[in-house]
Amino acid sequence: MADGSDRSVAIIGAALDLGAGRRGVDMGPSAIRYAGLDDRLGELGIGCADWGNVETAVAEATASGSPKARFLSAIKETCERIARSVAQAVEEGRAPIVLGGDHSIALGTLGGLASVHGPGAVLWLDAHGDLNTPETSPSGNVHGMPLGAALGRAPAEFASEAWPLPALDPERVVLLGVRSLDEGERAYVRESGIGAHTMSEVDRRGIEPVVRESLERVEGAPFVHVSLDMDVVDPDVAPGVGTPVRGGLSYREAHLALELVAESGLLSSFEIVEVNPILDRGNETAALAVELAASAFGARIL
Repeated sequence: MADGSDRSVAIIGAALDLGAGRRGVDMGPSAIRYAGLDDRLGELGIGCADWGNVETAVAEATASGSPKARFLSAIKETCERIARSVAQAVEEGRAPIVLGGDHSIALGTLGGLASVHGPGAVLWLDAHGDLNTPETSPSGNVHGMPLGAALGRAPAEFASEAWPLPALDPERVVLLGVRSLDEGERAYVRESGIGAHTMSEVDRRGIEPVVRESLERVEGAPFVHVSLDMDVVDPDVAPGVGTPVRGGLSYREAHLALELVAESGLLSSFEIVEVNPILDRGNETAALAVELAASAFGARIL
């Protein structure tokens, strides 16, 4: 995938913020499009088909349901639409690029990929683990649960005819840039043996060896998805995110990580989540998201 000359992508928007505790990330797809995603990928010789946004519910007109997994029913309906669009893109030979919205949409993305390929791999670039279940979550916000659900940790309420669970092979799952885990998530990481590279490890070892190890872990999977939560980047660089955590990747570390992904040729799908224009400065977080996507799809300085 490092050479985009014969590549085509399908851009799928999911303007959903029901999984988050703070409003505003539903405007993320518009902000990323406004920042010029299709034009930037077009400069790399990649054909872009923008399929618009899947239908989503809004909090004001939706029952919140159980406080342990707020708005789960409506989130699942959105994720089912995402899964079907992702599966269609794969079947048409297009690499899906899904624009969030909060990170709960990843259940739909991963579910759609697994519905075609079976359980695969993910590089989860995020300040958080998103490995909670309704029983371990301190907030009940579903955007903290999609990776756990895709790994088969979630209860039956997360199941759907639109996707198989688990959608991921735990031996081919890597958290990268993580620096804020709940206690239940820490316990799961220790017990499960999934890959987890904290920011402390990145500080000590550098981003390149950490990413190369991560890519070795996911190589050979039926699909390799990159889920980019913009809060993996330090909030000084990416202020417009739903749940900022200080001490994240620098501008260049983030770009190098995704340049290495492109160099590997492993990327089969991409996702950008948690861009919150309300909290941003001049749309700079969405603009950074576009540039990071370009790096993932092969942009180079020379």
